[in-house]
Parts: sequence; structure tokens; C-alpha cells
Amino acid sequence: MFLIVGLGNPEADYSRTRHNMGFDVINKLAIEYNIEMNRTKFNGIYGSGIIENEKVILLKPQTFMNLSGESIIQFKQFYKLENSDILVILDDIDIEPGNIRIKRKGSAGSHNGLKSVVFSLKTEDFARIRVGIGKPSQDIELIEHVIGHISDNEYALLEDGIIKAKEAIKTILKDGIEVAMNKYN
Repeated sequence: MFLIVGLGNPEADYSRTRHNMGFDVINKLAIEYNIEMNRTKFNGIYGSGIIENEKVILLKPQTFMNLSGESIIQFKQFYKLENSDILVILDDIDIEPGNIRIKRKGSAGSHNGLKSVVFSLKTEDFARIRVGIGKPSQDIELIEHVIGHISDNEYALLEDGIIKAKEAIKTILKDGIEVAMNKYN
């Protein structure tokens, strides 16, 4: 079983922001595979189903970004998952919009949601897909860039990365992370 986690912020005010790319990827997967995201447990909204012949739990932590790891660790412990069974999807300012980067493991960098996951799991050894949102222009603060609302035109560009991440997840489940890294990185 795989735990596929999209990082984001739970309130409607954050629904169309760059910081919610992880939630957006989970939503696309849930729609494509008819996975109902209607259950709550461990401070998360989740659904379970089958993707590429693998049993999965899709999770959107509801703890706000900076505490995402609190929900993930509870799912990991309850379902007795290994770190290799966890895949985290998040936004990344160092990647251009429309692009993604898949890593088997690595540091959290400056991303507070990923820092929370690393802290809670007590390891950097879990897979992640970073969805590019680009850097803010010089006249915009970083926080406004990541949680500020975006136009339809910009969202269309970001959606390219969301779709690539969704397809990369399917490749990881079907063919493994190495194949996905070679195809999408």
C-alpha cells in the first residue's frame, strides 16, 4: 500500500494558491480514479482506492502546511507503512511553473511543510514530487507569492505541472521511481 500525500493549506482562502499544488495533484488523481476524498482521520481528509494495480491512500493533511507531518506520521503508524511506501507532493519556488522534479530522498530545503514531514518521520528518506511554482518577482514578498491567489492564465501554466505530477505518480506506481525520474526530471 502507498500513502500519497499532497501538501497544502485546508481553508477555502488557500484553495487557488501556489502553496496548494499538492492538494491539486491529489484532487486530479482522485477524480481520474474515482477515489472519494470524503473520510477524515488523523487530521487529514483521505480516500483509498487502486491506481495502477496498487492499493493507495490519498491524503490531504488538514493541519496547515507547517504541521503536515503530524497527520502523515499517524497514517504511517496506523497502517504500518515503511518510508518507501510514502510519496509527498509539494510546491517548489526553485522550479519553473509547468515543471516537476522527482526525488527518492533529500533535504527539506526552505519548505516548511516538508520540514514538518522530515521532523515527524525522523528521516529525509521518502520520495517526493516537487511541482514548480517559480520565484516571486522582486516586488512581491515570498509569503504573498506562495499563498496569494493567482489568475486563470497563470493557473493554466501551473496546471501543466500538476498534470505532470499526476502522470509521474502513475509511472512510479506502475514502473518504479527510477523510470519516473528518467522520464520527468
